[in-house]
Amino acid sequence: MSNTPRPEHLRWVKSTYSAGEGQCIEWAPDHAAATGEVPVRDSKNPGGPVLSFTRDGWAGFVKFAAEQA
Repeated sequence: MSNTPRPEHLRWVKSTYSAGEGQCIEWAPDHAAATGEVPVRDSKNPGGPVLSFTRDGWAGFVKFAAEQA
């Protein structure tokens, strides 16, 4: 069970790797730092679903994505 507050109550920032090509994600770094839970969403659909990663899960996801680039 997640303790993530409602998405509209989080401070969202775009990934620094977004490059403005419309394939952007946003994450909530303040929430991640405070709880260890990393919420991620599609910047084009801020009202849509939010994925929630553990810190280790997020690090693995980022590593995988970097290897695919």
